[in-house]
Amino acid sequence: MSFHDPAVPHCPFDFADELEFDPSLASLAQRGPVSRIRLPYGEAEAWLVTSFAGVRQVTCDPKFSRAAIVGRDYPRMTPEPIVSPESINVTDPPHATRLRHVAAQAFTRERVAGMRPAVDKVVAGLLTTMAEAGPPADLVTHLSVPLPHLTICELLAVPETDRDHLRRLTMRLLATSPDARQDAADAKADLRAYFAKLVPDRRSTPGEDLLSTMATAPVPAGEAPLSDDELAVLAVTLILSGNDTATCQISNIAYLLLTRPEECAALARDPGRLPGALEELLRFIPFRKGVGIPRIALEDTEIEGTAVSAGDYVHVSYLAANRDPDVFPDPHTLDLERPVHPHMTFGWGGHHCLAAPLARAELDSAVTGLLTRFPDLRLAVAPEDIEWDTGTIRRFPLRLPVLW
Repeated sequence: MSFHDPAVPHCPFDFADELEFDPSLASLAQRGPVSRIRLPYGEAEAWLVTSFAGVRQVTCDPKFSRAAIVGRDYPRMTPEPIVSPESINVTDPPHATRLRHVAAQAFTRERVAGMRPAVDKVVAGLLTTMAEAGPPADLVTHLSVPLPHLTICELLAVPETDRDHLRRLTMRLLATSPDARQDAADAKADLRAYFAKLVPDRRSTPGEDLLSTMATAPVPAGEAPLSDDELAVLAVTLILSGNDTATCQISNIAYLLLTRPEECAALARDPGRLPGALEELLRFIPFRKGVGIPRIALEDTEIEGTAVSAGDYVHVSYLAANRDPDVFPDPHTLDLERPVHPHMTFGWGGHHCLAAPLARAELDSAVTGLLTRFPDLRLAVAPEDIEWDTGTIRRFPLRLPVLW
């Protein structure tokens, strides 16, 4: 039985009021760059690092290991750990380097530029369907949910008949309710089994898709090629991350722009400002709740002046780092003219999201498509009447009714 210090705050991180910043996270960050916390699930307390400099240190220093959490009942937000033990998200160098080397070849700048026509085609098709359905229409149903999923399925060459099934599996895996644990574990196993069946075919008869690219990627001298199982887990990671971040961000960005009609109109008049505005929107939006995957300190060390012992769990908050006033002046203000500075929405260091260029391409295509196709787009309900997701680790409107 584990001992919990009553002085350590219990942090459910269940705040879900529109896109307001979680006040409990803001309070922890104001107290100092490193705090002691207890999460809803897991065997122990953890350190939470909230400053930009502290998060950068933890994510780049090999003294903090993600691989060390495998097999442990680590402190977390969900009843069932979302990541598979073999996932690239819980590996350290050199194994992580080997996996990321293969996955990175699927997301080079050139390859993502080559993917853009496919992304634009998916966006155009979805917006045409929305236009034909006529106003009012739900932007979440017509664009936010299907776009990232259809795009990654298109790029992995998943047969169209299987795509709805895979989306249902990913949604089951993101639930936070305590009674969802077995269902989530079953969904994770089903996803992995699905891709494990696809991999051998892509090795023997590769196509132009991402799975074929990863299955046939050249391996550095002295390293073993990825196994079928490793490739299946990589594919599951791509499906999950695609449905998680981009789905939320399309809805959230649309909501913020539609509740700021003057700024939205200014962007529509000057689309050249969109890339910089998107970076500020990505920085500002708290697209998820709480924290993700922790690390374990492999030796006694120090973070921002706080002593951390070997074996301690360490969580970082990318959300809080994105609001660090030392890096982003007046951080709680959305300023679409803010000079672009690297943010942590896609992570940092050795676990920076490899598919970030694809997510940016999807967001740019989606927002450009909306502003071009529906220049008078507006909310069909009052902002306070929009229903938000409260049942998963994500934050986004469940429905976003629009008119044009």
